[in-house]
Amino acid sequence: MGDTDMAKSTVLADFDDDLVRSTANRIVGNADNAEEKFSRLLNYVRDDIKFGFPASGDLTKASETIKLGLGQCNTKATLLLALCKATDIPARIHFSLISKEIQKGFFKGLAYRLMPDEISHSWLEIEIDGEWKRTDGFINDTSLQASSEGELKRRGWKTGFSVALSSPYKDCGTCSTFGTFQQMAAVTDDHGVFDEPAEYFQSALYENRPGPIKLLLYRISVAAINRRVEALRAKSDTALSRRTAQSGTSVSFNT
Repeated sequence: MGDTDMAKSTVLADFDDDLVRSTANRIVGNADNAEEKFSRLLNYVRDDIKFGFPASGDLTKASETIKLGLGQCNTKATLLLALCKATDIPARIHFSLISKEIQKGFFKGLAYRLMPDEISHSWLEIEIDGEWKRTDGFINDTSLQASSEGELKRRGWKTGFSVALSSPYKDCGTCSTFGTFQQMAAVTDDHGVFDEPAEYFQSALYENRPGPIKLLLYRISVAAINRRVEALRAKSDTALSRRTAQSGTSVSFNT
């Protein structure tokens, strides 16, 4: 079955799945308003689901992302959308194009050169008090975000390692407020909002649909790509461990 056929027959934000519902209910706990519920869900998707690239690419169900414990912008947005729906938070997924430079440093060589200059990207929007608010602050886990920002500054890059520094530069860090972003500065075009990701993936707007050769190359190289992600993340974890040992106190990244 091709990617388009699969998208047509699949609900990716499978909020009715038992695992998705039980996970959502556990995370929101006793939160009594939509903003607090969403903050807890965002923190979970950001830090419990580490940034990484699933072998199945964008067409990964929310329930599968929970099992994998990793995801990238589109699969983490799909998961957060499903968790919102499972807890009755009005939510929608917003698709766009983003410069492929966002993945520079993780994708290298032929794998990077074969990527289109602009790739399909997404973030999430939720409705609070009648107003739609957007965020992409769930894409990079806190450790990776810190390491990526440091690596970009060290190299003098504005974009790469899954981060786009805004101009003027503004730290995103662990901020879960609306209007503070991890990747938005690299967005190049707007593709609009969708209720279900598969609707976008089956459309002509979708740019990440690989041919057989690109798909094979991705599946061959994805393990090495994820090792690069983990190696960069480890720099932040090591620095945190040193600071904690020196101070004798625990450090929490959660906001």
